[in-house]
Amino acid sequence: MQGRPPTIRSPLFRKILVGASLLVLAMGGLTDLLMSRYTQQSEESAVQRSLHAAAEVLSRELESLPPAALPEWVRDTDRRLAARVTVVAAGGAVLAESRREPESMENHAHRPEIESALRSGLGVSKRHSTSVNMDFLYLAVPARLSSGAPAILRLAAPLETIESSVRANRRRILRTTLLLACAVLVGAYLFTRSLTRRIHRIQAAAEALAAGRFEDGPALPDSGRDELGALAASLHRMAGNLLELVDLLRAESARRDAILSSMREGVLAVDQSLRITFCNGAFLQAVAARQAPDPGTPLEQVSPDNALLEPLWQVLEQGETVRAKISFPATPGRSYELYAKPLELNRQKGALAILHDVTEIERLERVRRDFVANVSHELRTPLTAIRGYAETLLDGAIDDAEHNRKFLEVIRSNAIRLTNIASDLLVLSELEQHRPAQEPAEAVPVQPVIETAIRTVESAARIRQVSLQCQPADFAVRALRFRLEQALVNLVDNAVKFSPPGSEVRISCSLAGDGMVEIHVADQGIGIPEQDLPRIFERFYRVDKARSREAGGTGLGLSIVKHIAELFGGSVRVKSRVNEGSTFTLRFPAA
Repeated sequence: MQGRPPTIRSPLFRKILVGASLLVLAMGGLTDLLMSRYTQQSEESAVQRSLHAAAEVLSRELESLPPAALPEWVRDTDRRLAARVTVVAAGGAVLAESRREPESMENHAHRPEIESALRSGLGVSKRHSTSVNMDFLYLAVPARLSSGAPAILRLAAPLETIESSVRANRRRILRTTLLLACAVLVGAYLFTRSLTRRIHRIQAAAEALAAGRFEDGPALPDSGRDELGALAASLHRMAGNLLELVDLLRAESARRDAILSSMREGVLAVDQSLRITFCNGAFLQAVAARQAPDPGTPLEQVSPDNALLEPLWQVLEQGETVRAKISFPATPGRSYELYAKPLELNRQKGALAILHDVTEIERLERVRRDFVANVSHELRTPLTAIRGYAETLLDGAIDDAEHNRKFLEVIRSNAIRLTNIASDLLVLSELEQHRPAQEPAEAVPVQPVIETAIRTVESAARIRQVSLQCQPADFAVRALRFRLEQALVNLVDNAVKFSPPGSEVRISCSLAGDGMVEIHVADQGIGIPEQDLPRIFERFYRVDKARSREAGGTGLGLSIVKHIAELFGGSVRVKSRVNEGSTFTLRFPAA
């Protein structure tokens, strides 16, 4: 270790010295501020009282003084009082001034002390006089001239005397502060010299510990009964335990590094007896544990499921990495991918397990399979019809004048159906890819949209003998017009398709209490069974498959309606009873 630095160069000494000096300076500055303010206020109060007493006496003299004697009287009074004397008429004109010619002075009606004297009988102010280029304390009182006319008598004392007293007081405070700072410097030096010597001894012992010389414990001859003495005793006791702690910290560091390098979601570390040494919150959530177990808790107490225990035993016995797909009874419906590998724990065997939640991945895979199956099923029927009738025509029916046109119409209708399915799939794909930021909403009046939807389906409604009724809707929503028309046309078209002849479809609009506009499409059709209501907005889901295909639907219309509503922060719901009709309600934020 290098020789210890002199006390004067010690960083601790400098910090103590700077802190003490700043404290002394702060106290000196505060004392200077308070004492200077007190001295100034005290001196100003004394001068004000003196001027007020003199003004009371002089105002009585002024009442008996002839006007011609005013100039000489104010100058004589100035010499007696060492104060500037001014006599001002009630209108503000200067009648006499002890240090300037009255004719050269401006009207004094708006001087603060003059206005205050006229208003309350006494006016006092402090300011710089431009006429004599000095700072004065002014005091004015009402008076009367010998002629009986009202006037103002003003006395002004220079502030130079007060400022001289303040400066003298500051010099005394400065001398006191400097003497105190010197005393602080000497005290800081003596205190720091004693303190740094003890610190250097403790520092030497700490460096010996850092260098590994801690088997026999360092010599710390510090018998002080303060914090430094307690620190020296703690270092002495620590030396005996440090070797064991170093080994433990090395093992802990290795374990933590392995966990952090492998961490994905749920993490579990066990020893060779399947006792838990570490687990994170994600693992506890996976096995539905209520609280974190203490280190050394058997794993079967936390998760007795063999799906987890058997792979870990396999890792411990064979020393090989194991991968498996597992699920826990405590968290039904969740699936996990297990990755387990051997782990060294305090020179003993252990195992590290990582659980990756694949529930969402499996759900998406199921959705994809269901979608492919549904699309295949929906496409197979029209494709089979097209192929069958085309082969019939090729086999000779093309020359059958009675039936060939009918066959071609069937082929065309199924081709149109395929086109509609493809178009609706493209619309769904577009809606899923777009977000509100990509399709910014605008204020869309509802009434024109309803009228457009009615015009779009009125031809089909006329053919089916279904009446379309619309109530006036003086509302606007936050959406895109063509998207709103798309959703409303789908609902109205469905209502017409599934309504019996002679019935009516009613479209209305209302404002909900939560700031949403609701568009209702009510029909008197066949209705929807209660068990089917939760699924009618799924793709290709049909309540009555035969009736749906007969009506010409693709099975995607309601799914499109749901996506459009959610795209703009809205929703869609349905109320229905079999053979009584259905009411679909579109909800969009009001504009």
